[in-house]
Amino acid sequence: MRNILVTGAGGGLGSAMVKKFVEEGDYVFAADLNLENAQSVAQIYPGKVEAIELDVSNSDSVKSVIDYICKENELHVLVNNAGIQYRAKIEDFPEEKWDLLQNVMLKGPFLMTKYVFPYMKKQQHGRIVNISSVHGELATPEKVAYVAAKHGVIGLTRVAALEGAMHGITVNAVLPGPVKTPLLVKQLKDLEESRGMTEGEALNEIVYPKQAMQRFITAEEIADGVYFISSKHAKGITGETLSVSGGM
Repeated sequence: MRNILVTGAGGGLGSAMVKKFVEEGDYVFAADLNLENAQSVAQIYPGKVEAIELDVSNSDSVKSVIDYICKENELHVLVNNAGIQYRAKIEDFPEEKWDLLQNVMLKGPFLMTKYVFPYMKKQQHGRIVNISSVHGELATPEKVAYVAAKHGVIGLTRVAALEGAMHGITVNAVLPGPVKTPLLVKQLKDLEESRGMTEGEALNEIVYPKQAMQRFITAEEIADGVYFISSKHAKGITGETLSVSGGM
């Protein structure tokens, strides 16, 4: 049995990851800024998941959680999943929203890696999976902070992979494609109603220019990718990006 830490565990992607790891026999620390959301996930798996309150953008919070877990246990896998979204044109993008998105999605994985690295180096083993996005390799209008952060996550991943390689630590990034979230559903509905588009046409219009499968990716498919890249089957893979995007 491995010990897993998933950030943003109270959300749709995070909870799917928790479920996948539990099904594979692992013990999961489900961390979220909203403790109630994390507890709701943990309650589904009594004795197999522990809910933890965590602000990934705060170094004191990160250090406290990492120390709490690692002083009593080996931590085998860290999944940096916490994320948020805000859309606006560059000239209208609030500076505070820019800072918030960078702090959660780029500074967060940096802090988590910074504080977990000494423990993983000591145990000479570890898997870190950073959740980037297909936006880590392409751009969409009105997502300047999100796109910048997700590009940065890939850079962080590659540096951490180099520094961790000689200590038995692999660091990789998973790049999810379009997952059906409430925010995305609203945008699609607006286009369908205002311009008479099908869901597939609207998906291409506002999310990505081309996607081979022409469908949403499920949270379970993202979780499968995360599990694989953190498993024994991927022990020779580090510093890489795994796109789970339906062919983008």
